[in-house]
Amino acid sequence: MDGGDLELGALLASAEAAPPGESVDVVAHNLQKRFGAERVSFLFLDLIGQQLVRLTAVTEGEAAQETEPVDLHGSVYDAVLQSQRQHVEPDGLGGQRVITPVSNRGDCIGVLEVTLQRADDTVLRQVREAAHALAYIIVTDRRFTDLYHLTRRTTSASLAAEIQHQLLPTASSCEAAQFTLAAGLIPADDIGGDTYDYTLDRDTLHLSITDAMGHDTDSALLATLLIGALRGARRSGCDPLRQAERAHQALLKHNRGLATGQLLCVRLDTGVCHLVNAGHPWPMRLRDGTVEEVRLGVNLPFGVPAPTPYREQELRLRPGDRLVLLTDGMQDRDAAAVDLAGLIHETRELHPREAVRTLTAKVWEACRGRLADDATVMILDWHGDPHPAEDTDTAG
Repeated sequence: MDGGDLELGALLASAEAAPPGESVDVVAHNLQKRFGAERVSFLFLDLIGQQLVRLTAVTEGEAAQETEPVDLHGSVYDAVLQSQRQHVEPDGLGGQRVITPVSNRGDCIGVLEVTLQRADDTVLRQVREAAHALAYIIVTDRRFTDLYHLTRRTTSASLAAEIQHQLLPTASSCEAAQFTLAAGLIPADDIGGDTYDYTLDRDTLHLSITDAMGHDTDSALLATLLIGALRGARRSGCDPLRQAERAHQALLKHNRGLATGQLLCVRLDTGVCHLVNAGHPWPMRLRDGTVEEVRLGVNLPFGVPAPTPYREQELRLRPGDRLVLLTDGMQDRDAAAVDLAGLIHETRELHPREAVRTLTAKVWEACRGRLADDATVMILDWHGDPHPAEDTDTAG
């Protein structure tokens, strides 16, 4: 057994030389060679976040195995994902079962599970390094193969669902020094056109949450036009006001229908947020233990002929604030039975990723798994600038 540090460069080179669908096998063979690891598998979170799907590494001479769904709720895997800490326990056969989170910039991709005959602190650390490397390998390789998209699906997807899913960011969670962000979307049986989006520039965090009117492919196509217009405007340097105007004009020009939306740009150094609300539900803010709606001015939705000009507003975030953006599917009809404000307060100590899971699960339960409209939530925890100018000046 090789007890040296993980040779990350060699592992990455092996992964790149292998077909993109064999990343788990590459890491498994590395752990088997160096530590005698047995029963190596990777478990993905499914699209809804309620199940894991096991992908077992293939050893030489073996045929690939079918993926295996695993219930997440209350399992040891759930505890590992929530804590983001490695778990070690006896396997009942004289070895040790090691479960390690596989995450990238706060986005939980899944867990790596291995059985080892001996697992001292050095070996456990190197398994953690292998899991971290696996996260980067999967993020890279899923550009070239559908394997990781297929394994995350525990149900069939309609055309509208396929379109909608492709509009979302590839990572539903993101962490940086100034903030932690997570989002989740539960689709209705008849897709309702919800989307969320984010991107991080050098000095600004851009957020959007939108709801295209209608259902099924009509709403999915409207959402495609809307997101395309917003991203095109954002990538050309437009502020929220100009993004809103371009989205509005795109919907008018193509006569596709109406959409509500909320667009935000947050300055990373100050926490000042510039935003536009186009007919969308108010955000909710948790500050100093109190949950309240942020009562913004509301413009007409995108695509309404001859609206009053869009208005850019300012919201100042303080360190410790939690901002919750949502669509009306989180509040309408059966979902209205969920006390969102109370639940936001109850989950205040949870990571946004886990708070999102809790909120969407409660709505799913209230609707008995049959949503009349998409339900989407995005949670932003604002930590503030870790290196404010005054601290730098004082230290200098």
